Amino acid sequence: MSDPTKPISSDPSLGRTGLEHAGMTEGERRAIEMVEAAETGGRKLFGWQAGLVTLLAVAWCLFQMYAAYDGTLVPTTLRSVHLAFAFALAFLVFPFRKTPGALQTRVPWADWLLGAVATAGALYFFVEYANIANNGGMRADVPLDLWAGSALVVLLLLTAWRTLGIAMPLISLAFILFAFVGARGLIPFLQTPFHNGYTWPQLIGQLATNTEGIFGTALGVSAQIVFLFVLFGAVFDKLGAGDWFMRVAQGLLGSFRGGAAKASILSSALNGIISGSAVSNVVTGGNITIGTMIRTGYSREKAGAIEVASSSNGQLMPPVMGAAAFIMAQNLNIEYRSLILAAAIPAFLCYAALLVVSHIEALKLGLRGLPKSELPRVRQTLLAGWYYLLPLGYLLGTLLVNPDANPERIALYTILMMLVMMPLQEVFFGSRDGRTPGQGLLDGGRKIIQAFEAGARSMIGIAIATAAAGIIVGIVTITGLGFGLADVVQGVANLFANPFIRILVVLFMGQLIALILGMGLPTTANYILMSALIVPIIAKVAGLDTSNPAQMLPVHMFVFYFGIMADSTPPVALAAFAAAAISGGNPVATGVQAFQYELRTALLAYMMFFNPQLLLIAGGRLGGLPLGEAIPMVIFAFIGLVAFSAATLRFLHRRTNPVQFVMLLVASFILIIPTHIFWNLGALALIGLVYFWQKAGSRAEPPPALSAAA
Repeated sequence: MSDPTKPISSDPSLGRTGLEHAGMTEGERRAIEMVEAAETGGRKLFGWQAGLVTLLAVAWCLFQMYAAYDGTLVPTTLRSVHLAFAFALAFLVFPFRKTPGALQTRVPWADWLLGAVATAGALYFFVEYANIANNGGMRADVPLDLWAGSALVVLLLLTAWRTLGIAMPLISLAFILFAFVGARGLIPFLQTPFHNGYTWPQLIGQLATNTEGIFGTALGVSAQIVFLFVLFGAVFDKLGAGDWFMRVAQGLLGSFRGGAAKASILSSALNGIISGSAVSNVVTGGNITIGTMIRTGYSREKAGAIEVASSSNGQLMPPVMGAAAFIMAQNLNIEYRSLILAAAIPAFLCYAALLVVSHIEALKLGLRGLPKSELPRVRQTLLAGWYYLLPLGYLLGTLLVNPDANPERIALYTILMMLVMMPLQEVFFGSRDGRTPGQGLLDGGRKIIQAFEAGARSMIGIAIATAAAGIIVGIVTITGLGFGLADVVQGVANLFANPFIRILVVLFMGQLIALILGMGLPTTANYILMSALIVPIIAKVAGLDTSNPAQMLPVHMFVFYFGIMADSTPPVALAAFAAAAISGGNPVATGVQAFQYELRTALLAYMMFFNPQLLLIAGGRLGGLPLGEAIPMVIFAFIGLVAFSAATLRFLHRRTNPVQFVMLLVASFILIIPTHIFWNLGALALIGLVYFWQKAGSRAEPPPALSAAA
């Protein structure tokens, strides 16, 4: 058995994917290329150009660490320098044209020029922002303000195109057109236009020279908090913790029925603690777990879909829930500590229900567990890598115990702790591998640089997404578009007399919009757009107090959960394509199957909205419900998720008939909303009746044969 503490690999170009190019299948190579192109840049540079990328990445990390340590940088300074680094790296590592199989090894002259102008545009507002602010906005007597702002907006859209895809620039351009032409110009018959249109200088002033546009809250959160947590995840993974998590999960669950899938789910949950990226999580664990699932009887599509569902849900796991969670805390004006405490129970329910889904699939296919001889020994693995829990324990413990804790400062101290651990670990490994202490220290230093480069590359897309989302937020603010849309949706909802039906209609509309937008937007951009447009509408129809975080958190979590589901929603579903590349299965079929598994996440989103106690909300305040009092609600919610999963998979103890399907569905819907105990007991009775009905009927049938097909 291999060393349970040593990482599978340390390829610096892969960020957190943790894979070696040597010995991989063609599918695994394609999956890695997909991740590189989508999240960390697809170019393979050599020589001084590769050195420049590394230098910029390390400089960016050091700047962000210094900013967190100093804590006194002017917000606009931090944001503009943060965006400047993102621009510089984006044009170096993200090619404009991504041709599959075509290796790009140099930066064309046009990208050097565009990158320089974009970086200069961001730095211009770093240099001139004080003068602009003292003037009350863009200066009419300084034409360079308008030129720099225009270049910033145009090149930001171009950068978003190459890093995030075409959807974000198109949506942003639609909003710019709406602001420029005016509501009456776009919709001539509109009787009460939201606005009559703004001039180009007015738009640039809104988007580039104040903190309600590009340099707004979203980019501020990316620069102040998100970068440190992403860097924490990159360093933690390079330390070897990701591989250790996987081995622990395999040892704990691999021998159970369908153990390969259950180990994949647990390892994804553990990796979700440190990583908020669905696609890279698929490739990180999928190179091992998908093949194992196929070997033990899962079809290629089902194996890929389980990995997609578990990796997508990693964004729900505290404390690193992706950039969107940090922005959510800022939008709600609450401590991040309060958010991760509220998100803990839903995340647990989400993964517990997915384990049930994998168990149902194993029952359908008649699968067994993996032989214990093929699995890591749990005790030996835990003892060999126990020290990985030190930085994670410090991060979680300090965040949760100290209400006055500064999240970015805690993340910084955790990173510094791991930067000390990494060379010491390499010296220890080197003593066993025949390397000198000096070589071990050098190897540790190289891994630190690789981790810094991986973290910086992972942040490019997040920084660009938050800046581009600022265009949309700025235009919504200046035009009052959100209020107008709220009135329109309110009119649709008022067609229904029943208040409960009205709320359901608005939630369903929000769900569809989040899923559709999520096909082309990353989770962070999706959440920012939904929080600006849809959250106020839901709050208005539901009669919520928008100034009360306890009332608004369920709404924000609702749109956040559906934004995450978009990662596995066909036809785009990049995570499904990455999993299919590894499994050799059909990517669309993999995405459809993953979406079916993810339906339990949709039900959970509705449960949180109608039952805020799952978020520990009571008495109109966050954390107002003691954990002990939440346990009955958690149990009923879990049973409801199990019933819903069994209904959507058409299998409980055996395949359900139409009557049993309806009974399970009705029971799960009853358990969405906390009602009288007799209703809950009635739902449990329906589930029990289906189970014993199937149990009695199965005695007359032979057990399912072991099969590799669904």
